[in-house]
Amino acid sequence: MTITSMPQPPLPAQSEVPQAEEVILGVDTHKDVHVAAVITVLGVLLAHKEFPVTAIGYRQLLAWASSFGVLHRAGVECTGSYGAALARFLSRENIQVIEVNQPDRALRRKRGKTDAVDAEAAARAVLSGRADVTPKTGQGPAADMRVLRLAKESAVKARTQAKNQLKAVLLGIDPELREALSKLTNTALITTCADLPDADDAAVFTLRLLARRIQQLTAEVKELGRRVTKAVRRCHPQLLDIIGVGPDSAAALLIAAGDNPERLANEASFAALCGVSPVDQSSGKTQRRRLNRGGNRQANAALYRIVVTRIRRDARTCTYLERRTKQGMSKREIIRCLKRYVAREIYQHIHPATASTATAAAA
Repeated sequence: MTITSMPQPPLPAQSEVPQAEEVILGVDTHKDVHVAAVITVLGVLLAHKEFPVTAIGYRQLLAWASSFGVLHRAGVECTGSYGAALARFLSRENIQVIEVNQPDRALRRKRGKTDAVDAEAAARAVLSGRADVTPKTGQGPAADMRVLRLAKESAVKARTQAKNQLKAVLLGIDPELREALSKLTNTALITTCADLPDADDAAVFTLRLLARRIQQLTAEVKELGRRVTKAVRRCHPQLLDIIGVGPDSAAALLIAAGDNPERLANEASFAALCGVSPVDQSSGKTQRRRLNRGGNRQANAALYRIVVTRIRRDARTCTYLERRTKQGMSKREIIRCLKRYVAREIYQHIHPATASTATAAAA
């Protein structure tokens, strides 16, 4: 008896190409070089290497990191300064960039301080989820406002210094000229000193030089202020309709939020970013909160200016101030509460989702 075997169906072809493993990149940024480290999703350090801060160096860094596996996430330190250009490059290459704060000091004391260690710590912060903040894009109206305000603040500071120097020189000049100039207002004084005739007297020459410098700086301040106002009106004109919000305050708040405000999860995140969210400081039976001294201090100052303006001009704010005062709160505490309320109002105008909802409701 002959036994015949049943035909077996062919087995599916096995792929001989192994699945690439995911890796995570960490970068410790500096002015001239960036130090990168690559780890696996299991936390195994694969390698670290140094790259120059150039366009070619960025491409080399990405190619080097991608050679170890599939790269989707990168933790980068100082995304607002030394790491800003690298963060933009990685984002263009479809790499999720996560902002990483400096390593914990206690851990640094145990492990020591090297650039390679910091780069590895950045990658591990992304892996553990301790770092989960999306950095600012660094490109757009908010980035333009930041450099304009930087130049404006510098010009205002230099103008104030020049005015103080002019008045100091004025004390030591000829008594007759000093008496004639001291009766003038600041604007008339600067104009008169700028028109002083050329003379061999050092004091008179210095007065004319300082006055013309003040006039030039004043023109710069006005031009920079005009450009800041134009930038605010172009991207978020509705902010200027809010009581107490001027171009400078609006620009400071927009700079804090960045050109991608959708990275802020909710209005509490924006309040924390501006340093107006109270911080819990409770222990045992003691339940209390303390003042938040962190956050963007320029945005915090902008909220303060808005609140002070509203206390002077807004009837609703004055009513709130009076009611809270009767409840025993000090003016400082009331201002802190008002800053928190203003932050919530600003967030509703700058966040894309809430802003569109508010516009639809108004329509």
